[in-house]
Amino acid sequence: MADAVQVDRNVAAVRAVALAASVTAGFVAFFFFLRFGAADGLDAIDVLRSGLLLVSTFWLSWGAMQAVLGLMTQSSAPDIDRTGPLDGRTVVLVPIYEEDPVTTFARIAAMDMSLQATGHGDSFDFAILSDTRDDLVAARERIWYLRLLRDRDGQGRIFYRRRASNKGKKAGNVEDFIRSSGAAYDFAIILDADSLIEGATMVEMARRIQADPKLGLLQTLPRIIQARSRFGRAMQFSAAFNSPVFARGLAMMQGRTGPFWGHNAIIRIRAFAQSCGLPELAGKPPFGGHILSHDYVEAALLARSGWTVRLDDDLGGSYEEGPDNIVDHAKRDRRWCQGNLQHARLLFAPGLRGWSRFVFLQGILAYLASVVWLGFLLASIAAPVFGPPVVHFPTQYWPLPVTPPDETALAVALVIGIFGLLILPKLLIGADAVLRGRAGRFGGWWAATASTMTELLLSSITAPIFMMYQTRSVFQVLSGRDGGWPAHNRGDGQLDLSEAFAASSWIVGLGLIGLALAAALSPALVPWFLPVTLPMVLSPLIISWTSKPGAASLFITPEEASPAPVMRLRTKVLDSWQAGDTAEQPELLTGQLQHV
Repeated sequence: MADAVQVDRNVAAVRAVALAASVTAGFVAFFFFLRFGAADGLDAIDVLRSGLLLVSTFWLSWGAMQAVLGLMTQSSAPDIDRTGPLDGRTVVLVPIYEEDPVTTFARIAAMDMSLQATGHGDSFDFAILSDTRDDLVAARERIWYLRLLRDRDGQGRIFYRRRASNKGKKAGNVEDFIRSSGAAYDFAIILDADSLIEGATMVEMARRIQADPKLGLLQTLPRIIQARSRFGRAMQFSAAFNSPVFARGLAMMQGRTGPFWGHNAIIRIRAFAQSCGLPELAGKPPFGGHILSHDYVEAALLARSGWTVRLDDDLGGSYEEGPDNIVDHAKRDRRWCQGNLQHARLLFAPGLRGWSRFVFLQGILAYLASVVWLGFLLASIAAPVFGPPVVHFPTQYWPLPVTPPDETALAVALVIGIFGLLILPKLLIGADAVLRGRAGRFGGWWAATASTMTELLLSSITAPIFMMYQTRSVFQVLSGRDGGWPAHNRGDGQLDLSEAFAASSWIVGLGLIGLALAAALSPALVPWFLPVTLPMVLSPLIISWTSKPGAASLFITPEEASPAPVMRLRTKVLDSWQAGDTAEQPELLTGQLQHV
């Protein structure tokens, strides 16, 4: 008990330092802008810009602090017994919705093979939980389920069921299983359809949760794999190279009130069943109805009930796939935006821990930040339209000599400050990787450095495009438009120029308008607006180009250079299934389907 109290004190101290540093950075930016941006007097637009800059700087500083904290420590595994048998039974839940069953079930076959190789396969079952609405897709699911069952001799341990109604989406799907069949198991590993986890990692997850009776949920850090495009491989590299450091910092701040990202995590079924029943919010979507970003809420409910929710960033062998183009990413991000903004209704829910409320607020800010940054840019363009200052600062409050503000110099200072908070953490991570030898797993120090610089350039170019997509998403939600829960596109993500233009023509138009307004109202700021407006104008070219395959010498990851064993198993199964055997498939329909 004393150790737990000390851990909580340490976490509280880390949180206080991170929060104080971020707030300080925000107010420094605020007063800097008032001091120099409004040195000749104060008007309403100066106050607005200073306030928006405070929020933006705070948010960027908060992200940078995670990297700084992550660089200050190294991952370590808990000291537990890894020699004995697994005491509890674990079910691996695979919720699916309009997925390709061939690729999805090939992953399940690979994970089952990997588990059996550990010698602990008898402690695990698989449950495929289908929410598919299309009857033709569901028929293919049954065919390939029977193929999976036959190939893996899975009778009695690999199950499939399709819900009659997909009420509650994924959260409702998992809840339905726990209510009907959860009592047969102690733990559940929750996956997405594109998840892939090593058998040894699943065994280790089960050992860790059984070793700590207060642990309600253990989250791994998934790495992105199987990316093909320039955009996808840049995300894949960043997830492998940068995310572990950010995750260590996040774990330090969250302590026993950690995150749940909805997949690649293990839960204690009793804790989940007792704590995580989700209400249906009053009113219509987007703010009412089923809770979309259910994972954050479930983590908060577990913490409210006294269970530990932990992120173990040292756990390897946990993988997922990501979108291969900006448009597919934006579509997925639209659902996350609606879910996070929906959390505004839960900020003052009774009994929640203070940190859980702050996590909800962070999720909301993650999307409002784009609106805030865009608002600052628009206010800067419009500043010359406003009249003379309404308040003149008394000289005693400005002891240093003051000259009228130089908009160019001010813009330079802002660029250095804002982009420094974005770029410097990744540069520090790159330097740390080289010094500690970690860069060798990414093709060597030169390849890792080149990939880091290219990823920084690419993320800087695409940032204005994402800003516009996120801003549109926020306004869609605020205007009452429900984005629903669209199926993922897991096929070839290449987009030609016409497809890219159709998805971004509105961004092109707004970029041209913004550039024209800047030229007309604030000519001195035009060079500093080009890094924002130019990518917007060129967004169809950027979206199309980044969706295509790029140079293999960039964005090398350890899993790409040497695929993990479960990845090789998945490829082997998929190649075998796709090579033929189609003549057998109608016969498979005569088999006996099992249901959970």
